[in-house]
Amino acid sequence: MQIGFVRSAIVLGLLAVVGPFAIDLYLPATPQIVQDLNTDDAGAHLTFTVYFIAFGIAQLIYGPIADSYGRKPPIFVGLVVFIVGSIMCALANDITALTWGRFVQALGAAAPMVIVRAVVRDLHTGTAATRLMALVMLVISISPLLAPLTGSFIISFASWRMIFGALALIALLAMVLTALQLPETLPREQRGRLDPSALIRSALFLSRDGKFLGLTFIGGFSLASFFVFIAAAPMVYMTRYELSPTGFSLVFALNAIGFFTSSQFAAGLGQKYGMARVAFWAVSGFAAATSLLFTLVWFGIDDLPVLMALFFLGNTCLGLVIAPTMVMALEEHGEHAGMASSLGGTFQMVAGGVMILICSPFFDRTPLPLVGAVAACAVTAFIIGLLTLRPEPQGNATARG
Repeated sequence: MQIGFVRSAIVLGLLAVVGPFAIDLYLPATPQIVQDLNTDDAGAHLTFTVYFIAFGIAQLIYGPIADSYGRKPPIFVGLVVFIVGSIMCALANDITALTWGRFVQALGAAAPMVIVRAVVRDLHTGTAATRLMALVMLVISISPLLAPLTGSFIISFASWRMIFGALALIALLAMVLTALQLPETLPREQRGRLDPSALIRSALFLSRDGKFLGLTFIGGFSLASFFVFIAAAPMVYMTRYELSPTGFSLVFALNAIGFFTSSQFAAGLGQKYGMARVAFWAVSGFAAATSLLFTLVWFGIDDLPVLMALFFLGNTCLGLVIAPTMVMALEEHGEHAGMASSLGGTFQMVAGGVMILICSPFFDRTPLPLVGAVAACAVTAFIIGLLTLRPEPQGNATARG
């Protein structure tokens, strides 16, 4: 079933924003949580690591279910689980309880995210899919723009626990939106039987596809850089640079503006020059900006404006990496759209969680470990891009969809 382009972008974007909101709304409260629950920075970082890994693994479940039972039922299940996890977080009396709550939250949040990507593939392919994905990302952009500010507003008059009450309410509204505004995009005659052996074969088939893996890990390590930033930046900016929660939220929003503004040009540039060419040059710019930042900070040039400028430039390049690599990874796997979306999302989120786990012991509330970890992710994505992306000749720029 086809639905209006803009309407579908708004509906899918608002559904997909549930998971990111559970990350971004929570950021300004991180120092308060560390103090209130009598934990340390590593404990706070673990709540992010667990969230990302659980979010990634859960996608392996929802994708195949969505291919067998349609797109809408798993969304409802996931949102109910998310609400339960939010309540667990709100009632947590120590960091262990909060970590378990975040784990359950992530298990639920994965459903809208993975199914949104499959719905995009149901509706469009090629540059049209890139356009829709970019519009969805534009709607998602309300999360890093507004969520930290909303979180800082909440903790200005209430406990950080109210943040999780707000997340439960957002999930409830998303359920209403799904019921009233999202049609089923996978007709019954196109649904497959939930066959574990077939799922294993599908997963093995995709895992042997070098292009699919390469594109997925380019996006994965690119996103991992952002996840590492999310985990470490609140402590760095609010301790080293003495920003208030609102000040940090505004700096964080600046990075999001660069990312989501550039993402809106991905489809047009992909149609003109080829999506592979755009993604390759974008990941090259991302690696260059973050490597320059690491070099400057290494030599002691770590003023806040320097970080803000080069993180903004890097994230602007990043906005031209994510949508094209997502679309290209799914392009040739329409018959495995749910599994491809799930497997791709799993690889990407687990990469982010593992990078936080690896880097967490080095985070000391100074900029160097943060920018070093971000640069490492960017350079890894660039190296994979050298091996995977074969830019199309300009005369044969992508015109599908």
